[in-house]
Amino acid sequence: MAGSNIMQNIFIDKVVLNIGIGSNEEMYQNARLLLEKLTDGKPVPNVSKKRRPELKLRKGQVIGAMVTLRNEKASEMLKRAIEANDSIISGRSISNNSLSFGVKEYIYFSGVKYDPKIGMLGLNVNVSFTRPGRRIEERRRSRSAVGRKHKSISSKEITSYVEKSFGAKVEGER
Repeated sequence: MAGSNIMQNIFIDKVVLNIGIGSNEEMYQNARLLLEKLTDGKPVPNVSKKRRPELKLRKGQVIGAMVTLRNEKASEMLKRAIEANDSIISGRSISNNSLSFGVKEYIYFSGVKYDPKIGMLGLNVNVSFTRPGRRIEERRRSRSAVGRKHKSISSKEITSYVEKSFGAKVEGER
């Protein structure tokens, strides 16, 4: 986080939780249940874009479930996900404007118990960061350009933000 200029501060744009299940319909229902239990959100299906016979996938087949969180829910979920990873994040999981890591099993989340109906599932956590002012490129009225330096957020900035805001330890460098 930058010092005096508030336009240089970064914040969480969104957190996306994703569970890939392949071509198993029963696993899809379990993944939906798990995401609803963890986030109180409504999961949407991930659909295969290509036919892959070696993986027994056809185009348009449901291959996973995901849910997108924004604002306070996103921040709370990221805190829980980092705690589920023992507050350790690999430096390789940080790239420009994003942070991605996995949680091996959902029982690592605090307050969540094993459900035999769901079984053991892991999930991916993808976090997108942004700065104030990004909306001026997306709005309908008085649209304007944002500079390239303002759009890109370095891995050092993300590392310091995650360490200060969530108490995580970032191990290793990119």
